[in-house]
Amino acid sequence: MKGNMNQRRTFLQKLGLGLILPGIPELTPPLPDFLFPKSDLSPSEYWKQIRDAFPLSKSRVYFNNGTFGPAPYPVLKKLEEINLSVSTTGEYGNSNKERADLARFLNVETEELSLTHNTTEGINIMAWGLPLKSGDEVILTTHDHAGNALPWLNRAKLHGIVLKTFSPKNTQEENFDLIKSLCGPKTKVIAIPHITCTTGLVFPIRQICEFAKNQGIFTAIDGAHGAGTFDLDLTSLGCDFYAGCFHKWLLGPSGTGFLYVKREKLDELQAIQIGGYSDLGWDMLSNPPELKGYVPTAHRYDYGTQSKALFAGVKAATDFHLEIGKAKVEQRIRQLSGLLFDGLGTLGEKIEILTPEESSSRISMVTFRSNRLSSEELNTLMGQAGFRVRLIHEANLNAIRVSTHIYNSEEEVQQFIHFLANTL
Repeated sequence: MKGNMNQRRTFLQKLGLGLILPGIPELTPPLPDFLFPKSDLSPSEYWKQIRDAFPLSKSRVYFNNGTFGPAPYPVLKKLEEINLSVSTTGEYGNSNKERADLARFLNVETEELSLTHNTTEGINIMAWGLPLKSGDEVILTTHDHAGNALPWLNRAKLHGIVLKTFSPKNTQEENFDLIKSLCGPKTKVIAIPHITCTTGLVFPIRQICEFAKNQGIFTAIDGAHGAGTFDLDLTSLGCDFYAGCFHKWLLGPSGTGFLYVKREKLDELQAIQIGGYSDLGWDMLSNPPELKGYVPTAHRYDYGTQSKALFAGVKAATDFHLEIGKAKVEQRIRQLSGLLFDGLGTLGEKIEILTPEESSSRISMVTFRSNRLSSEELNTLMGQAGFRVRLIHEANLNAIRVSTHIYNSEEEVQQFIHFLANTL
């Protein structure tokens, strides 16, 4: 009997099932509940209790939120709940309610929001849907992530559009002036990141979008690092299109993203790939077969079956941010990143800080490199000391990027600075 029970347990473990059977202990412990801390706590105690919302291992210091943001328990519980419900009932429904809730979170109209899988998918929709012809110019940066660079490079390769690149400067004024100087009669799109993945530089998007609108230039923004850092208001930002994701700073599930399309630009951004729910009707029995048009919303860009659980998880992530307060989250992110920036500044000539000093040009990520060790060598030492960061090879920077979020603490930042001071 004991042998049979062990065989059954092994079989269930291979399936990844956390089931409880008579005589067999539970394989997967239930996710704990999380109660938000009371608002009358000291800031230090408040954020310590927020840290308890995350299953993130405490055996190391996670400073790589710019790549991936670990989800808190309320998000994981919602995923588990909806997945179980769907597989129990067979009814997977749709994400219409979540779309409306997420639109409110980003302060856009529901009709302006497309639900995608990641930022890159949204950028591809922008890059391929805009009415561009050979010789038309698109402005990008030399610091672009692959997710923004490759879609535009691909269209340039296939359709002959011209990509004009620039290296970011250190202040918002300098960057604004530089972008204006690059615009000419052939400029059709400004396709830059809200925050660069390299040094965490923040562009003055609102001013750039206002300028572009007056010049008849489209603004297609890579917003991978925008949602969940800023108290983001896409309507007031003024861009035509904004692609983002929910798995980084918003702390939602992987495989979730969004594309904002300003209502009046819907018919200027051609839907290239479509399917069920993109259309106003179709008829394969007519001669010739007919597509009757696209729905008058950004839903035209996303189609077919989507994961109900994933976007319910995103909604839980936005609820988590709202419970804390979007402005309070932004303030905490700025506080920790500022503490890191100032701490790195005490290391003097041991390092070179690549992130701009101007406070309005940074928010959540700080990038530097050692003047003694290669970034690869330093990254190895950091890993051995229990720090998880990201190497930055984009733009040949060969640097280290450190990104902090609300689950980090002042003590972790100070530990990191102390480590560098004694290592470099």
